[in-house]
Amino acid sequence: MNDFKSLPMDRENRGARSPRPHFRKSRSLKLVAVACLVFLAYAQWCQLNGNRPANQNLHSSLSASRLQSDFAKCPDLRRKPNDPSGVRHRNARAADESKPTLIRNATVWTGEPVSGTTAQEAFEGIGYTWTQADVFVENGLIKKVGAAISESELPSDYQVYDAQGFQLTSGIVDMHSHAGVDPLPQLDGNEDTNELSADITPFVRSIDGLDPLDHQIQVIKSGGVTTSLILPGSGNNIGGEAFVIKHAVGKPDGRSEISAKDMLADPEGTWRYMKMACGENAKRVYGKVGERGPYSRLGESWEFRHAFEQASALVKAQDEWCDAASARGPELMESYLPQELRWEALAAVLRGQVLVNTHCYTIPDLEAFVDHTNEFKFPIRAFHHAHETYIVPEILKRAWGGRPPAAALFADNMLYKAEAYRGSEQAGKILYENGITPVYVSDNPVLNAQHVVFEAAKAYRYGLPYHAALAGVTSAPAELLGLGERIGKIKPGFDADIVLWDSDPLSVGAAPVQVWIDGTAQYEDPYVLKKPKTGPINPQAAPPSPKDQSFETSSVVFTGISKILTTDLGDALQVTGESPQNVVVVNGTITCVGPCHAELSSASAADVIHVENGHLSPPFTLLGSTLGLSEIDAEDDTNDGSNGKGVFSRAVDGLLFDNKQLAAAYRHGVTKAVTAPVFSGGGSYGVSAGFLAHASHALEDGAVWADEVAVHYTLGLGAKDDTTPSISSAVGALRDSLLGAIDFNETLSTKFSAQSYFHRVVTAQLPLVISVDSADTTAAILRVKAAVEQAANSKIRVAIVGGAESHLVAKELAAADVGVVLAPLLQYSQAWDQRRSLTGAPLTNGTAVNALVDAGVLTAIGTAEDWEARDLGLMAGVAYANGEGKLSEQDALALVSANVYKILGLDQAAAGAGGPRGDFVVYEGSPLETRSRVVAVGSGQGVVSVFE
Repeated sequence: MNDFKSLPMDRENRGARSPRPHFRKSRSLKLVAVACLVFLAYAQWCQLNGNRPANQNLHSSLSASRLQSDFAKCPDLRRKPNDPSGVRHRNARAADESKPTLIRNATVWTGEPVSGTTAQEAFEGIGYTWTQADVFVENGLIKKVGAAISESELPSDYQVYDAQGFQLTSGIVDMHSHAGVDPLPQLDGNEDTNELSADITPFVRSIDGLDPLDHQIQVIKSGGVTTSLILPGSGNNIGGEAFVIKHAVGKPDGRSEISAKDMLADPEGTWRYMKMACGENAKRVYGKVGERGPYSRLGESWEFRHAFEQASALVKAQDEWCDAASARGPELMESYLPQELRWEALAAVLRGQVLVNTHCYTIPDLEAFVDHTNEFKFPIRAFHHAHETYIVPEILKRAWGGRPPAAALFADNMLYKAEAYRGSEQAGKILYENGITPVYVSDNPVLNAQHVVFEAAKAYRYGLPYHAALAGVTSAPAELLGLGERIGKIKPGFDADIVLWDSDPLSVGAAPVQVWIDGTAQYEDPYVLKKPKTGPINPQAAPPSPKDQSFETSSVVFTGISKILTTDLGDALQVTGESPQNVVVVNGTITCVGPCHAELSSASAADVIHVENGHLSPPFTLLGSTLGLSEIDAEDDTNDGSNGKGVFSRAVDGLLFDNKQLAAAYRHGVTKAVTAPVFSGGGSYGVSAGFLAHASHALEDGAVWADEVAVHYTLGLGAKDDTTPSISSAVGALRDSLLGAIDFNETLSTKFSAQSYFHRVVTAQLPLVISVDSADTTAAILRVKAAVEQAANSKIRVAIVGGAESHLVAKELAAADVGVVLAPLLQYSQAWDQRRSLTGAPLTNGTAVNALVDAGVLTAIGTAEDWEARDLGLMAGVAYANGEGKLSEQDALALVSANVYKILGLDQAAAGAGGPRGDFVVYEGSPLETRSRVVAVGSGQGVVSVFE
């Protein structure tokens, strides 16, 4: 107050010399008020000019607590995640009620080489071995691994599981799956794989659409898969965040609740994951000339760069804010921390907090994306699908961050679209040799993730070393997911995700005996197949080495043949006890099998090929796919095309020879195919033709061995169209066509009409082959067959292709003498009419092939897609390995050869110029096993192709 009193006095003294007047009280009060106003104005001016107190914020509308909260986020923004590691006493996902378990007497693959192995030795596979050991599990963790673990070291309440010497590995890790967001069977209302409202959607998350009760999650686990990366789809260039889950759901699986959150493999959320995609998909989904993009790969690169630019701007703004807040104090900031949910996840990518997984096939896609990583300074963990990575490993090594991305591959699913046209079966081998990590994935439901370990088995068959192939579905994807110290190995401190196999996991038909996730056994009473006990594959043995190139000859001698699996060799077979045997081929025909002393002496001019553990096998015949009518499935110009209900055609008029699909099939022992015109709704419609896979064109001698094999019709879900809007109307249309054809009188003008061919069906000149999966529709077909036979007073031959639910009517099919071609063999309920398919041990007691064979149904194995022709012999191997002794090796091979002809009512010997002695395959190893390769194929045209 003293300052306020003196101020006017001082001013007055400076301004006057006259005698001081008499002041009134009212005037004094006014002067005090004016002085206060002047001081307040001065204080305000000081604040505006930076002379305010250090703890006072001019922007009083900003929340101090929010500013502090924003500032607290700055360390997290700049945090660099490290893979979780270190000692744990308990797994965060361990079930309280799960007892400690001692797994006794297992043959263990730890997933890493023995101590002291150098990096180069490990690369070569030295130091990797199967060992006899016990594994002790407690609190959801592997606590001990060693021979004869002493019970005195264990807690009193442990339980013992006798592994009986079976092979034990860590759980399989699939780092590309859509299980849960693309539930099976597929229905429009459940499909949540892609958010297609925009091309760039880094802000969406797969976990928000993940259905824990998708039954496929349990099916996948039954194949030993314990962990999957659930990705958004590839319809967008940037599709959104992905999440790593374990396949344990609810209390029976050791979880406290049924929720997606409770399935997360890393509850602490150490790493985040992002799905991106290059190439065909996004431009196909979004590109529309003049309206929106991307329309080309050029446009896609712009979309990527523009998105990264937005994220980069956000990162810069956040860093500047955090720096300023750190220097001045958050309470003095004039704005809140810049935040934009739309770009937050992509900003985290640029900060190195997100592991990027990108769908990219081709060289331009790969190179462009590598350029993006260098421009915007972010790493990438893996290119997925990645069919052309094996051609350009050096491009991958240029990716930003000093760590080349891995290649997440299929073993042999290729040629299905232009991007996949240059794929190679030996891609994994080539990549590994060039320092790029190959991993094998399912893209479930593109492939059934239940059998993702089979992709690794095929990679081994194509030349990838054993240890690298098994790592490709265990330790390698675990490390790429940032969980390499948590999952993927059998090692103390790791999560107790364990699979006990009934045979080597890289052998044909391997199935789990038991699966543990976080220490909880997943099956109380699993189906265990009765198989002969076999030891594991020797991991030090060189993998098979299939050859793409061949030379052709007409006369050749094969030595070292240990097993004869083909039949009908007639007088060429010399039965003796000598082993190994020889096979002598003269002018493309087998003239002797056995010691063949005389034949060998007169065959000096012939090529002599020695085969280790040689097997002489019948060749395979393929039914069920579009082989011979298509080269690149997704490219119309490379296909014959599709028929609608009103168009009836013959496959022989549209055959396409000398293409990569046929060459691949032939290289894997498929010499013949029966193919029907494609129906626009899926399946077939028209008249099939029989042809040779190795022919150059249709006019080549013997190239087409049957112009007309069978009449094909489709009664799957795709049969519902404008003409037949329901399955019942489609069945009725077939009944009407058959009944109407009984009294049909053929003329020259109607010779090639649909009704003419139906007449040949009802008069038993041609069989009727129906594409169908539903057991209910199959039952309707059997009723139609009975009605037509009664009306025609004669038997008609009917066969089923597909047959996912055929096991439900196996007895009725046998009684009606209807054969079934299972296409594919391993069903997994993709569509609603396949929902009751059998998935096999440990979930179900057998699969459809077991039920059909047991019921006496004439059964064969086909394929649904052309690329599967490569695996036809291995599918027969699955049926053999898991047939519990009910099939001989010859019986199994008949599923992909002789039985096809029996089902169609054909004479196999007449199907091709060479007959059984001119059509043959020589294998190194059994055609039914992984460790095998084709050495030679007799084409039936007087020529033998030798792959050496």
